[in-house]
Amino acid sequence: MFKKIAIGVAIVGVVGIALTYDKIGVFLDGRKSTLNSTEEAFYFNNQGGLEGLAQLLIEKKIIDDKDAFLNVANYKKLTKERLAAGKYMIEAGESYRNLLNGFTLNGNGNGNAEVEVDVTFNNCKDIYQLAGKVSKCIMLDSTKLVNYLTDGSTLEKFGFTLEQIPALFLPNTYKMYYDTDENQFVDKMAKEFKNFWNADRLAKVKAIGLESPSQVVTLASIVYSEQSKNTDEWPIIAGLYLNRIKQGIKMQSDPTFKFCWGDELKGVQRLLAVHREIDCPYNTYKINGLPPGPIYIPATAVVDACLNRADVDYIYMCAKPDYSGRHNFAVSGVEHTKNATVFQNWLAKELKNQGK
Repeated sequence: MFKKIAIGVAIVGVVGIALTYDKIGVFLDGRKSTLNSTEEAFYFNNQGGLEGLAQLLIEKKIIDDKDAFLNVANYKKLTKERLAAGKYMIEAGESYRNLLNGFTLNGNGNGNAEVEVDVTFNNCKDIYQLAGKVSKCIMLDSTKLVNYLTDGSTLEKFGFTLEQIPALFLPNTYKMYYDTDENQFVDKMAKEFKNFWNADRLAKVKAIGLESPSQVVTLASIVYSEQSKNTDEWPIIAGLYLNRIKQGIKMQSDPTFKFCWGDELKGVQRLLAVHREIDCPYNTYKINGLPPGPIYIPATAVVDACLNRADVDYIYMCAKPDYSGRHNFAVSGVEHTKNATVFQNWLAKELKNQGK
């Protein structure tokens, strides 16, 4: 009887020693330090789970003991589901234990040590260019974002048509997590849109004779396409086009019919009558009023310039015969014809000189 008890105690003792040894091993492995001597940015997509994380840290020369790293991770029961993709700033000489704690998913759906990244998009013609720029900042495939934006349920959710959806986006730099998906990205953009279109700006929409923010953005996209260099002309051009719309005169904006041609007119300096004859809902030489949506995703400064249009009587505009990028504005057709003739003669001479 006593012999059996003694054997049992011995077995428990051996097991206890083994468990203690394992814990000591995990403790020592957890105290190992990363190799980086300075703070390092590290991006993790969690496609390969724990094994993939360990291998990537080895490849980036952050750790040099994969077995020790995995030993601590397995002790913490860090499965793929408990790891968070994202961007991390790994401190110099970080312990394996703290490193793994940082990658652990928390109640907010992020890693404990996950940091936000800058998401910048500007100078975008359409949602395709926007998606391309966004995909370079966060872990979001551009095609996936475009498909989400053009889906009928998405358009219905945010109250835009397919043509109007570019108006949702306000070019800027935003803070987001690297693993932000298409739903989270667009939801954030919708909140930014709502904050921008406050009561004051919405009142100005009606005051300038338009019906919705998307119409203002559409106008701004045309204004910017006409004048991307001299910002002081923005409110003047906006006032000119609003005058034409109010008086029932076609806008006749060259950038709108150029938009219809896509890249076919890229680099063409002299636009011809045949170019203006294209049948397209964006061609303001053919349609009355504004096109169905923006031809560019303009900065908020251009939008505000349109909301604060200049009180002018101008109906016509023509580029000045120089390289200033400015325009001559006119009230009468006679005055405009004179301005256009001067410009065309100047342009013909410039093109001839360039051909020498």
